[in-house]
Amino acid sequence: MKNEEKLIIYQVFTRLFGNNNSGCINNGDIHTNGCGKMADFTPKALKEIKKLGTTHIWYTGVIEHATQTDYSAYHIHPDHPAIVKGKAGSPYAIKDYYDIDPDIATRVPERMKEFEQLVARTHKAGLKVIIDFVPNHVARQYHSDAQPDGTVELGANDDMTCSFSPYNNFYYIPQSELRGQFDMKAGADEAYKEYPAKATGNNRFDAYPNISDWYETIKLNYGVDYQNGGTCSFSPIPDTWLKMLDILLFWSSKQVDAFRCDMAEMVPVEFWEWAIPQVKEAYPHLLFIAEVYNPDEYHNYLQRGRFDYLYDKVGLYDTLRNVSCGYDSATAITRSWQNLGGIEKRMLNFLENHDEQRIASDFFVGNPYKAIPALIVSACMNTNPMMIYFGQEFGEMGMDTEGFSGRDGRTTIFDYWSVDTIRRWRNEGTFDGKLLTKEQKSIYALYRTILTIASQEKAIAQGLFFDLMYANQNGWRFNEHKQYTFLRKYNNELLFIAVNFDNQPVDVAINIPSHAFDFLQIPQMDVYKATDLLTGKVEEICLLPYKATEFSIGTYGGKILKIKL
Repeated sequence: MKNEEKLIIYQVFTRLFGNNNSGCINNGDIHTNGCGKMADFTPKALKEIKKLGTTHIWYTGVIEHATQTDYSAYHIHPDHPAIVKGKAGSPYAIKDYYDIDPDIATRVPERMKEFEQLVARTHKAGLKVIIDFVPNHVARQYHSDAQPDGTVELGANDDMTCSFSPYNNFYYIPQSELRGQFDMKAGADEAYKEYPAKATGNNRFDAYPNISDWYETIKLNYGVDYQNGGTCSFSPIPDTWLKMLDILLFWSSKQVDAFRCDMAEMVPVEFWEWAIPQVKEAYPHLLFIAEVYNPDEYHNYLQRGRFDYLYDKVGLYDTLRNVSCGYDSATAITRSWQNLGGIEKRMLNFLENHDEQRIASDFFVGNPYKAIPALIVSACMNTNPMMIYFGQEFGEMGMDTEGFSGRDGRTTIFDYWSVDTIRRWRNEGTFDGKLLTKEQKSIYALYRTILTIASQEKAIAQGLFFDLMYANQNGWRFNEHKQYTFLRKYNNELLFIAVNFDNQPVDVAINIPSHAFDFLQIPQMDVYKATDLLTGKVEEICLLPYKATEFSIGTYGGKILKIKL
């Protein structure tokens, strides 16, 4: 699979983006704290997002999910508060696979039309659209108000006397009532009732989920009998497979460009092997990105499951986080990509997303500048996609105590809230930067430069990669624990990239082995003019196998030296 374009993905939590309320209160409802809308993604907003080098926007949380906000006036069945996390609810507790979340609509009855307009606006801005597909679990009170004619609701024909049947959409605990180990009333007059109890989304097959479980969700049945050794019943095709294919085709028809598939490894690979080719036959341009955390399953979900890209969480993300925090050596970066065994071009790189702690939070490095070396490595070391999370480009700290989401260094996905840096940047939709601090402007300028380089330089988007670390162990003027260096090349353009994870500037002397000259076909020369793409400054360097290349790198900095061969 070859992409001429390097994907730069901007993940944005849709309901938080446009919320201008600077006075949100802990656990406030939608009326007190407010809520952003799809309409906040104006042509101006999209143009500004594109300036980062962005190619794709992942609109997180657009499909209708369980909430404590009452939309019964619009014929949407209310959810019991005991099984909704936070006032706004989790975007991964899907309540209606065929509908748009009413929170993000300006006019609730027009919510699907507003989504279609958002997709059209995004495309007009030269950007592509990613949405979530959440296949493993749904909200406990799943009910579709928008079910298309000719389709049957999940669970409608289930035999609830069976704990498992390939014809069922859910797993049941027969003759047992749900006895959650959490507040089953949560302020309501009556406790939440579920009989028979259904298995919980994180593979909990009893009636007693607790507060640390995905208690607000129920597990979907793809034909795997987990309680009896994981035996599979895939023939005839399980009913859930057919229903989920219909859902994928429904959203594909809305002109989206990609699906980010939540917890894809909790759904059998056989389903993906069956479904993805059918979707791509009708919509060949569609991309499928899988959230998979088990490296032993990577090849399986790429090759057999037909995914285009996988999250690189337990590899590069964890490694760069540890190196940035000083817990690991920069030599671990080499081990990280080598451990992928040739699939590194199929991994999605990131330093933040909705699940992870913010870089600038007290729980990560506490300073957005400290992650700039990691950003350069993540964005520039291969041709694969790079993703950032909205606010990351301004050093958003994520240190609010929002409600259900405590002060944990993450931006809430459960509460009605407003994101300080995004609100400052938007400035009532003007995007004039007047409310941003000097540091926020500085961080943004770095992100915009690095991501634009990653998306526009062919040596990064399409070129070859050569890791120089093996030739620089115990170097004369190179600390392999605090610096990382590599080459990228396309035709007659060479990028010499080096980063410094140290808290002080360094003068480095980097060895380029003979094999690099042969592999990349680099002409040896004592003096080359090199332009640092990060600053525009020109310097002279040598490219020789018997003489180290010398230059300086700033504190928590990097160099991307471009050389015309």
